[in-house]
Amino acid sequence: MELNLTEEQEMIVGMVRKFVQNEILPLEMQLDPDADALPAEHKTRLVEKVKQMGLYGLDIPPEYGGPDLDMVTRTLLAIEMSQHRAGLYVPCYGVFGGAGLAQLFEANDDQKERYLYPTLRGEKSGFFGLTEPSGGSDPARAIETRAVQDGDDWIINGSKIFISGADKADYGLVFARTSPDKGRGGVTCFIVDTDTPGFHVRRIVHTLRSARYATELQFEDMRVPARNILGQLNKGFAIANDRLSRQRIPYSAGCIGVAIAANKMAVEYAKQRETFGAPLSSRQAIQWMLVDNEIDIRHARWVTLEAADKAEKGEPFRTEAAMAKLIATENASRVVDRCIQIHGGYGVTKDFPFERWYREMRIRRIGEGPSEVQRHIIARDILGSSLR
Repeated sequence: MELNLTEEQEMIVGMVRKFVQNEILPLEMQLDPDADALPAEHKTRLVEKVKQMGLYGLDIPPEYGGPDLDMVTRTLLAIEMSQHRAGLYVPCYGVFGGAGLAQLFEANDDQKERYLYPTLRGEKSGFFGLTEPSGGSDPARAIETRAVQDGDDWIINGSKIFISGADKADYGLVFARTSPDKGRGGVTCFIVDTDTPGFHVRRIVHTLRSARYATELQFEDMRVPARNILGQLNKGFAIANDRLSRQRIPYSAGCIGVAIAANKMAVEYAKQRETFGAPLSSRQAIQWMLVDNEIDIRHARWVTLEAADKAEKGEPFRTEAAMAKLIATENASRVVDRCIQIHGGYGVTKDFPFERWYREMRIRRIGEGPSEVQRHIIARDILGSSLR
């Protein structure tokens, strides 16, 4: 892996860094500390600016109109885009656009016309319905939602939980068991319109995450046409699994960006704040906190970039993606915690972004596969497939 950035990467990263500093941070000063959206006029203006930069739709393949970015550059941008108060879950408040549900790039032509292209144009939005009340860490085996064929349709019954955005979506990808005896090989992905009879969604209580609800879904004799099967029958989990591994890389990078931003603030504060006649930076306890922060950030950064490099080269990267997710979320959590300690009482006020980062960072050790599952993935890859 080449550790030095190319000239092109330096230029792109520099553009995004200036954008965050000059456009996003000043706007955040005017927003509620828990806000996760910009006023419409500001978002429209910034989206246009991003388009002029040639960076709109970062995760959209170039053949569909997105920028032609390699995985390493995309990861570097994720680190930069998250360095603001809402950056962990709403990097730059969505002005860089996105691919929506990336699994739709594997749809057939009819499905692309009905779902993918309207999503890319911003006319539709979707949700990803995998996790169930019966278990989230092993969703393929835990899936109890059933789909039974009835002529040219499939009838779905079951439930999902902790699904983001389903209360506002036009459609969703719902994974249901179509062959009860086949385990992971018996799951199919259906594209489901949210106005379908038998589809029910309700918001559940707020989580630690700011300004967002999770939702619970119920399917009661919901009839879905066979043409809405995404991919092949009984091959739905393969669609989910590959994308989940790939998405863990920018997910990890976002945690690193927050840690970098928090540590910068802590370094500046330690230089300025005086206690007992001397700056905090002169205290060995503070120095060691900042040293540990730097070690945690660099460790997470290089592990995550290694995963991105292998993914870009087409090499196996599941172990590296799991390591990135595990190390970045846990290391960044420690960094934010130390930065709060350095700031003392100020660290837990809403005048600073630390308390939001602290709350939302805690979710990252569960979302996209908890730390324990990442360790299991790594162990299985080390010891062989016989480990279950």
